[in-house]
Amino acid sequence: MSGAVASTVTFREALREGLRAAMAADERVFLMGEDVGRYGGSFGVSRGLLDEFGPQRIRDAPLSESAFVGAGVGAALGGMRPIVEIMTVNFSLLALDQIVNTAASLSHMSGGQFHVPLVIRMTTGAGRQLAAQHSHSLECWYAHVPGLRVLAPATIDDARWMLAGALADPDPVVIFEHGSLYAREGEPPGPGPVDLAHAEVRRAGSDVTLIAYCNGVRIALAAAETLAGEGISAEVLDLRVLRPLDADAILASVERTHRCVVVDEGWRSVGLAAEVSALIMEGAFYDLDAPVARVCSAEVPMPYAKHLEDAALPQPERVVSAVRGLGLGPR
Repeated sequence: MSGAVASTVTFREALREGLRAAMAADERVFLMGEDVGRYGGSFGVSRGLLDEFGPQRIRDAPLSESAFVGAGVGAALGGMRPIVEIMTVNFSLLALDQIVNTAASLSHMSGGQFHVPLVIRMTTGAGRQLAAQHSHSLECWYAHVPGLRVLAPATIDDARWMLAGALADPDPVVIFEHGSLYAREGEPPGPGPVDLAHAEVRRAGSDVTLIAYCNGVRIALAAAETLAGEGISAEVLDLRVLRPLDADAILASVERTHRCVVVDEGWRSVGLAAEVSALIMEGAFYDLDAPVARVCSAEVPMPYAKHLEDAALPQPERVVSAVRGLGLGPR
């Protein structure tokens, strides 16, 4: 992205530019993970950075998430600003002890004497025929944990600028990057920074609120376009920050539209969509003209076959149908 300004950039390129800028600005910042160096990252995000910054700062790690996440915790405690890349969210389960029991808890357990300024990036989501073991959406697991800030970029701007704010946080931050977004193109990012505390209205509307994050924002925007053709004005709220949730923005949007559909690629049972729905019921019950609806993934391990995977995932048509079920438009 250096030199002439590109007319469009990919989500992947925006992430890479964020990494490059962070490393150029602070010598304490380094990237560590599986295949992040010579290979350029499993999804191509760190391609070329090894040549720019060398193997001390772009560090290929052995295939042991518990080891290199633990090393990242130690480096953060030692004054560095590590960025740990975990290939996909399912592999992060091998490092839950380091993330939940150590990184997230140490500041509290030490009475604020120690902080862990660690950033963990990981790919999430399905839609790429990677089958049941590599298609998880487990963001709600991490959003459940006190001591973590959990971010979920859906736009080029957020992909570019969220990392800088995450690195400035004295406590651990988890960033979820949806695998289906890496190749998506958009206008070059603005000058930054971006807000890491608040949700963002991506499309204004007056009849129904569609709440989503990551790839769900794309789905919600597509559904909103279809609904507009039926005379239904849908507001799309991008959560962006999954912990702490921006309750004020969620409630304010529902108060404007009086109906809500939550789009979440995670499973419906005990999920993030359920938390958002409960928040709305507790804080905006008397503003609702219909119950909160949820569009989530089917309660099955993700299928490999493309037509079954598509059927299991939230799709714009399912969101449109959910809106119609709230008493808007034809049923």
